[in-house]
Amino acid sequence: QVRMEESGGGLVQAGDSLRLSCAASQRTFSSYLMGWFRQAPGKERELVAAIRWNSGTTYYADSVKERFTISRDNAKVTVYLQMNSLKPEDTAVYFCAAASLPKGAYDYWGQGTQVTVSS
Repeated sequence: QVRMEESGGGLVQAGDSLRLSCAASQRTFSSYLMGWFRQAPGKERELVAAIRWNSGTTYYADSVKERFTISRDNAKVTVYLQMNSLKPEDTAVYFCAAASLPKGAYDYWGQGTQVTVSS
């Protein structure tokens, strides 16, 4: 069973930055796709950013392009989401998840961390 644990959320003001971390219990994610999702109250969960562990290829939702950066640390088996120029509409619970390839389904999830951006 793979365990994922997010950290780094909090309350910030618009324009501030936060870095979320996701530490995983598995020793390697070489054949995985790692994603950051978010869910705001009353809205569906959406994929914010993703990274293929092996190649480092990234994907970003249009709403966060040029503001958010996803990265991973092989030694620490940790995925990061650097969030800059935060907006009130970025307020949500943020989840990290892992999907084994080639299946591609996100089977492993963290418990989530709250990010609140005040105007």
